[in-house]
Amino acid sequence: MSLSRKAILEKTYKGINIYAHVLRKYYSGERVLSISGKDCAPTKNPFNFGKPTLWIKIVDGCAVHVDTDNAIGYGDAFDFAGLHFKQSGYELLVTLDKELNLGIHERSLFTEQREVTYGQQKEEAANAIPKFSYFANPITNTIPSQNVNLLDVYNLIKSDAFADRTTALREIGDRSKARFFKASNFDYVTFSGSFSKRNEADLLQHSGLLALDFDHVENIQQLRNLLLEDPMIETELLFVSPSGDGIKWVVAADISEISHKDYFTAVANYVEHAYKLKVDQSGKDSCRACFLPHDPHVVINSKYLTQ
Repeated sequence: MSLSRKAILEKTYKGINIYAHVLRKYYSGERVLSISGKDCAPTKNPFNFGKPTLWIKIVDGCAVHVDTDNAIGYGDAFDFAGLHFKQSGYELLVTLDKELNLGIHERSLFTEQREVTYGQQKEEAANAIPKFSYFANPITNTIPSQNVNLLDVYNLIKSDAFADRTTALREIGDRSKARFFKASNFDYVTFSGSFSKRNEADLLQHSGLLALDFDHVENIQQLRNLLLEDPMIETELLFVSPSGDGIKWVVAADISEISHKDYFTAVANYVEHAYKLKVDQSGKDSCRACFLPHDPHVVINSKYLTQ
């Protein structure tokens, strides 16, 4: 892949990550962007004395900005980065490639083979199946029995392994009794990572995933289709919850630039804006337990089925 604006946009969420990277230069430790649909909520503009006048949105596949005080002109992510790095053109592309660790190399007769090898390694890494901790029931057991991957869990949910207990749970009319039965009889996973113990402080490695819970859904099939067809967020795994009236949606989470909690908040804000749905906020915790039910219609990203 040659170094170009298009190549950088493909690796920076249409340029949103460029804005985030530059803004963190000025506001380290703060939440610099909050996604809402294809727009970001107004944020501080370092080129307007830190006033919250900067609006960022995605237009025709590229993040652009406008300052409500007209402190800076209308432009895109590259224009904004140019204000900070005081560069433009190819020089700016080289800087962004290096600063954001994008790994894009200019193709030439001398580097082509090296780039092919590098590209293969990147593709393999991108398609590696995420791994995380698996816990045997009951929920009070906080020591994982093993690490599993997304495909393992897909196959378990699709099989009859949890069919009997799922049916039994859904036949319990009393809600408190149902909660106790689920906590006592269902195995669970922590989709967001591998742990030595189910505790935020005992995270060994983040999986690059986060799970969103939608409880007491009126029309399961309608929401299922909406999420699977979402134009902004790609589904990694989706299944109906053990109770039968909710959905578990597992999506990718790039925490190289922002924390798990901030990434979750951004996705939750987007979902609320796009679908007028509240997401269970417990997903902010990387050690959030997710019970595994039987769902013959569970969906996994097709890229994992070709491995």
